[in-house]
Amino acid sequence: MSTSSYYIEASHNQRNHIGEYICGDVFLSKRIKGQNRVLSVLSDGMGHGVKANILATLTSTMALNFCEEHRDAQTIAQIIMDTLPICSERHTSYSTFTIIDIDNGHANILEYDNPRCLIMRGGNVYEPDWTCLLLDNVDKEGRSQEIKTCSFVPMKEDRIIYISDGITQSGMGSDKFPFGWQRENYVKFVQDTILNERYISATKLSQRVVDMAHSNDNYCSKDDTSCGVIYFRNPRKLIIATGPPIDISQDKEYVDKVRNFNGYKIISGATTAEIFSREMNQEIIDDYDNIDPSLPPSSTMKGVDLVTEGVLTLNKVEIMLNNNNDFSKNLNNGPADKIISMLMDSDEIHILVGTKINQAHLDPTMPIEIEIRRTIVKKIADLLEKKFMKEVIIEYL
Repeated sequence: MSTSSYYIEASHNQRNHIGEYICGDVFLSKRIKGQNRVLSVLSDGMGHGVKANILATLTSTMALNFCEEHRDAQTIAQIIMDTLPICSERHTSYSTFTIIDIDNGHANILEYDNPRCLIMRGGNVYEPDWTCLLLDNVDKEGRSQEIKTCSFVPMKEDRIIYISDGITQSGMGSDKFPFGWQRENYVKFVQDTILNERYISATKLSQRVVDMAHSNDNYCSKDDTSCGVIYFRNPRKLIIATGPPIDISQDKEYVDKVRNFNGYKIISGATTAEIFSREMNQEIIDDYDNIDPSLPPSSTMKGVDLVTEGVLTLNKVEIMLNNNNDFSKNLNNGPADKIISMLMDSDEIHILVGTKINQAHLDPTMPIEIEIRRTIVKKIADLLEKKFMKEVIIEYL
């Protein structure tokens, strides 16, 4: 969400315990439109595999729902602790958790038995005032009854880094880190990374931390390893124009909206590209260097970042967004891949949708899975908002 001073980027990265196909750590995040609010939860289930994942999912789901209802930290923690079972052998909770609630310019953090959140103000560690809450009737089985909480006002370029203990315990038993990586080394790594790359994204920073922990374990993770990052920064923007306006008199306005936009610019659709070429007096040049055999090739035009075919390409973008959660390593150079790459690198996404009906899309010989432009755009917007926590604005012309 953007405010007058910053945008909140929330992302995470994980590696499973070696030999497991499911992670015992669970992240859940939610951006609440209209409330200037981001919620993010990390829960670490005891052990690893399916059982740990189920318990962590239960914890993180409860935490997210209760937090969204504006319940106070003590109430949220008490309900979770009253609900979670206790390990009969270890006498500890079956899962730990970290809850972060960014609400109208305030950051509220609640932690139970996870490593303490690291708050970076630029390249320096920022230490807020932490409060210890004592819960009722949870220590009789031997587990901790302490919940730590803090609240502070974030500044632009602040970062909140929150992890499972697979990070700080990585490398345990090795010659280099006999007692594990530990907080001191982890904090130093984060500081050095930010100092070397001041504007590193939340996605890349969380990936770097997890990859380093993975290398500490000689690339065989001995625990579920997770890192989440919330980054307060200037927003990155993108605009997509697809389809001709319903009335030709709107063509100039349509083109001007894109021409004057400060961010990535994508034109999707042959007819749309012709309108931009005419109004901007620029030539469209086909690009045959990076081809996806399932799609028409992309093109280049001075003044925009990418020109692609319309419905077929957007349909593939929607399929890729629906079928994948992480695009950090598996993108190619086809037109849909290029759009995905720009979408993932953007925060505020504006989509201009021309509403003139293209008769080609009414052809009964066209494949049944290809839907009209407006339906595809709505699906893409829904995936970007709910799955990838982007802000999407759709405007019809």
